[in-house]
Amino acid sequence: MRKLNPGFFTALGTPLDENGNLVASALVKEIEMQIAAGASGLLLLGSMGIEEAVTMEAFAEAAKVASEANDGRVALFVGVMDNSIARVKARLELLRGLKLDGVVATTPFYCTSTNSELFTFFSAISDATEHPLYLYDLAVVTKVKITFPLVDSLIKAGKVAGIKTGDIVLVRQLKFAYPEFNVLYSNLDCFDVALKFGFDKVLDGMFSCTPKNAKGLADAYKNGDFEGVSKYLNNIIWYRDRLLSYPGTDLLYIYSESMNLLGLEGIYVEDYKYTPMPELVESIKADMQKIGEL
Repeated sequence: MRKLNPGFFTALGTPLDENGNLVASALVKEIEMQIAAGASGLLLLGSMGIEEAVTMEAFAEAAKVASEANDGRVALFVGVMDNSIARVKARLELLRGLKLDGVVATTPFYCTSTNSELFTFFSAISDATEHPLYLYDLAVVTKVKITFPLVDSLIKAGKVAGIKTGDIVLVRQLKFAYPEFNVLYSNLDCFDVALKFGFDKVLDGMFSCTPKNAKGLADAYKNGDFEGVSKYLNNIIWYRDRLLSYPGTDLLYIYSESMNLLGLEGIYVEDYKYTPMPELVESIKADMQKIGEL
């Protein structure tokens, strides 16, 4: 199992056409852009990558394209979120033989579940995959929080390799109980603060549409320049908040337009939320110019 390097990990967007087919060339370009920016790893088909809305055909193609394009240069994970063991297993079958560093799964997001049920769920996924299993703590979507007792029991059973979470309390508990356990911190707003306490891996989708600032952040971190880390992080957070501020639109729609402005073609938002609004493009462009992305 690969040892994860410190730094930023990018949750990639998934470029689709109007029929839901993968735009493979754009995905390859996105991966190259992120590796050039200094990403320590990539998460394909996470929540930013609208995994829940992607067809199984596009899922399989995206995983194959990403695995071949990355070719082991940085850590690569693929999201396999779904609502039953059987459905996750169907996704895992499509990943067999690919060069991946892990699969990532949330708790089931249609029904609530107990810790005992979740232990059964994650254990079965771990047993079914040839890749290490990483948990994805996303209670705001799934309605069920991943707790320390659950992670503790999965670690002791040898079922899990790491976790993505923005819960600083859970991060701290795991840091003290299992210092070598892979924790990918996902609370972007205070990553620079967390960094000073040794929480040195951050995973977020905003890096995919802010590659220049992500590179600035990575370079500042390597040079021990925490003021520089905060500077570039502030730019990314400011732009994220701008994405949330456009009235009458979904964050991922504005994100999709942002990706297009970076030269990454395709649609990066669920199909039912995609209604082109050309009148917004100039404002989005101005925002990206303000933080130095264009």
